Amino acid sequence: MNETTTTRATHRPGINAWARMTWTEGKLVARDTAGLIIPLGLPLLIMIMHGLGSDGAGVEEFGGLPPMDAYVVPLVLVMVTAIVGMVNMPSFLATYRKTGVLRRLSVTPAHPIMVLVAQVLVSLAQTLVGVALAVVVAGFAFDVSAPNHLAGAIGVFFLVCAAMYAVGMLVAAISPTTNAALAIGLVLFFGNLALGGGFGPRENLPDGLATIGEYLPFGAGVDALSATWIGEAPDALHLGVLAGITVLAGAAATRFFRWQ
Repeated sequence: MNETTTTRATHRPGINAWARMTWTEGKLVARDTAGLIIPLGLPLLIMIMHGLGSDGAGVEEFGGLPPMDAYVVPLVLVMVTAIVGMVNMPSFLATYRKTGVLRRLSVTPAHPIMVLVAQVLVSLAQTLVGVALAVVVAGFAFDVSAPNHLAGAIGVFFLVCAAMYAVGMLVAAISPTTNAALAIGLVLFFGNLALGGGFGPRENLPDGLATIGEYLPFGAGVDALSATWIGEAPDALHLGVLAGITVLAGAAATRFFRWQ
């Protein structure tokens, strides 16, 4: 056992160290104005535009609910999660690698895994703030109802978070620089958005593209959340896609992640 291993074994970080690390990560994220506002403001703006332009058509298409309830709001919630998970989180982790933060932490009792856990917790908090803001505005401004299958919606939401964060970890794992992480994250985000129904119902796309979108985390997440709003059980295919992406992307991120 070498000296570094002995030090870690003897001086394991306690709960206070984990809390301090998470608090520090939260302050760093809060200081990134663009990274803080865009995941909250962009989906909210899209929802408001849809709400103001909605004419109530398409009720039959969504199990008796207006499209705003059964499609737009689930879309917005998935969008918040995707921006935070695929774009924001990888850029922070890539910055830490580029500046040597992870390398320096790797030889201290504060193992680099603490940074990863702290980033996930802070990202989840940011996601929850964005989701809460969208739900409150949707309820008060557009009279959007709560999901008919609330427990199912909560479960699907956290599965969507897991899938998006796993993809984000993979982006961070293979990105040598902050710019690379942002570029890859944005390409993945907009690709998922386009094929997953972000620019209109996926049924409007050519059959091949629509099928691809159904197997992406964005499309699967929107469809699964939409089902819970209507009161139906999410399709096993969509749940399987989200779970599979979480496992595969998470395993790949672990395999390829570099601390320096």
